[in-house]
Amino acid sequence: MKSLLKYLIKISALYRLSFTFSLLAILLIVIDFGFNQVVFSQRVITTFFFIVIFLNFSNAIVRYFTERKPLRFKIILFDIITLSVITLAILTFFSIGKTNIILNYFHYKDWIRLGIFLIFIKEVTLLKFSLKNINVNPAQIFIFSFFSVIIIGALLLMLPNATYTGISFVDALFTSTSAVCVTGLIVVDTATYFTHLGQTIIMVLIQIGGLGIITFVAYFSYFFKGGSSYKNQLVISDLSNSERIGEVFSLIKKVLFITFSIEFFGAILIFYLTENFYFSSYYEHFYFSVFHSISAFCNAGFSTLSNGLFDIGLRFNYLFQITIILLFIIGGLGFPIVVNLLKYLKSFLKHNFLRILNINSNKKPWVLTLNSRIILITSFLLTIIGSILIYFIEYNNTLVDHHGIGKIVAAIFTATTPRTAGFNTIDILNLSTAATLIIIFLMWIGASPGSTGGGIKTSTFAIATLNFISLTRGKTRIEVFRREISEITIRRAFAAIVLSLITIGFGIFLISIFDKDKSVISIAFECFSAFSTVGLSIGITSSLTVYSKLVIVCIMFIGRVSLFAILFAFIKKEKYKNYAYPNEEITIN
Repeated sequence: MKSLLKYLIKISALYRLSFTFSLLAILLIVIDFGFNQVVFSQRVITTFFFIVIFLNFSNAIVRYFTERKPLRFKIILFDIITLSVITLAILTFFSIGKTNIILNYFHYKDWIRLGIFLIFIKEVTLLKFSLKNINVNPAQIFIFSFFSVIIIGALLLMLPNATYTGISFVDALFTSTSAVCVTGLIVVDTATYFTHLGQTIIMVLIQIGGLGIITFVAYFSYFFKGGSSYKNQLVISDLSNSERIGEVFSLIKKVLFITFSIEFFGAILIFYLTENFYFSSYYEHFYFSVFHSISAFCNAGFSTLSNGLFDIGLRFNYLFQITIILLFIIGGLGFPIVVNLLKYLKSFLKHNFLRILNINSNKKPWVLTLNSRIILITSFLLTIIGSILIYFIEYNNTLVDHHGIGKIVAAIFTATTPRTAGFNTIDILNLSTAATLIIIFLMWIGASPGSTGGGIKTSTFAIATLNFISLTRGKTRIEVFRREISEITIRRAFAAIVLSLITIGFGIFLISIFDKDKSVISIAFECFSAFSTVGLSIGITSSLTVYSKLVIVCIMFIGRVSLFAILFAFIKKEKYKNYAYPNEEITIN
């Protein structure tokens, strides 16, 4: 018995050692990328990588022979892929100086880094981590995850090889926050200030910020372990807004599949629609396509071009602009809505196909939920009304260079981008006051709940509108599509509106103190853009003082995680009291 116990302790120590070494290897990859290496240090780093690979290989063999439960096919397949990558790294290493097109397509260090990354993913998700004994609520986990990624991102952007001339911590923090919160506001030019490494860091931060780090960790943890504790599922269901605990990982899997599929096809479309745009190589063209597909779907608004999509080569490329519009509209609808729409489309096609074949089918009338209906109708109306207003107001102003269908596309783009995409194909600085106010209003509403966008959300705006319509008709409740909106939903909607105005108003107040030379309208535009994680600017971002930049950072963070989540995280909840006071009306008007 004692010998068995010692054996198990040794195995556990091997697992911990493997994880520790893989973590150190990830840190060395960061150092390898971020700093220029001399020959000796490069050899030391490469040697350590091979040690980690050998240790992980030994660890995998031990797991295969000591695991009590049968190994799942997914784990075996993942190990085969990892082993293949490592084998390519070794073969490429020993083929240096030899002519081999296949092996030398990538440098051996690239294969090693990929192998180390795969090893680290497996090791970190195999950790026996449980939320059962940790006294934190989902809101605290959500906030801490975003805060951690922002700080790590800022430190990565400060690496010497991430920029051409170096960057201050405040500017790095601002850029990282803007990327993780998928905002798009910039204090330095992404195209000319950051190297290829820096731009890649920003792209990864956008992807993580759009989906959430918890989504990735939860999915890979489930992938390798094949399950999760009830406590973990409960917490993740709160973070992912899943209605059923049992469907948590199924929803996460759908979210990841939908996200990467849309971004993949978006990148392909962008690649073929920008063939006439100047690129020095196919790799640069491919990178441009992937970067803008991720940035558009995640509603980030970052671009690798100094003028963004207002660049003269893209300003009149209307098919490209339509592709970008579709990407950020789908990303802004929210994952629950997209999943529900796909479910409805499947049901609709199945029902009509069976009807053509004269086969009776049980049609489900409520496949499209009330939440989806309200959000889709609100988004559609905001897009149509906003586009019409922009079209006529800016017809002879910022849209004057566009003609025919191009003018319509430009108007639609300008009306939809405030809902929180952040790209622009017209000159924002020359917008009329009326159009500027419309864009501020659209930015304030923002995208839909559960999406990559910000703002008070379309559902909140819809509930507020339906509420005053019900009040003017003398109703005591909100009824829509033969359903009644719950009281708690109405209260949350109005709380979200009030909290958003307080946050934005306080931000305008502080910046007007720190930057007295800026106009109120430009400060307001900046604060609304930051809170709703839009990224549009009248051009004052880079000239703000350090204190104003930190204010914008706070507003972006609050806008992404929501002030609700912050309050829920740190304010003690009241216990339910089994009594009720008498009702009394207060004079309103």
